[in-house]
Amino acid sequence: MTDKLTKKLADRLKRLRQERGWSLDRLAEESGLSRATLSRLEKAEVSPTAEVLSKLCRAYALAMSRLLAMVEENASPVVRRRDQLSWHDKKAGFLRRAVSPPDGHLAAEVLECELKAGARIAYEMPPLPGLEHHLVLLEGRLDVTIEGQRHRLAAGDCLRYRLFGASAFETSEGCAARYLLVLV
Repeated sequence: MTDKLTKKLADRLKRLRQERGWSLDRLAEESGLSRATLSRLEKAEVSPTAEVLSKLCRAYALAMSRLLAMVEENASPVVRRRDQLSWHDKKAGFLRRAVSPPDGHLAAEVLECELKAGARIAYEMPPLPGLEHHLVLLEGRLDVTIEGQRHRLAAGDCLRYRLFGASAFETSEGCAARYLLVLV
């Protein structure tokens, strides 16, 4: 994540908390994150991981892509690839790019995601339960576990699901994955 994006995200996270009238302690209770971590995030001293963003989105009842769209400056019906907001969790080996132009009035969003070989990302709960997901694997192999049910995907496969519980995305040691994720 760029320093500019980290700062914008930090500012947005602080505003979200303040708009709700929550203290850092209250947000810590709602998110399961420590007060110290939240303070460092809001000061842009650290860049959040996918897991941390997921916990914050769950506390705020926001889809992660909605949160990231909130830091976008201009809403246009066309967003060029070079201008699409991307977020990189280097620790997890996960890259997420918002393909859809940001627009709070439209429901569907398209994300392009990459997960490096031998990586695993897991979420305890979705940030916004019940969203419909369509995952199309473009390249590689990907194991997706949705609420305890494992799905092995190969290039060209599509997995459709509504997410209410835990999920995990995992690649094998020798094979990365690139996929589109459509959220409705």
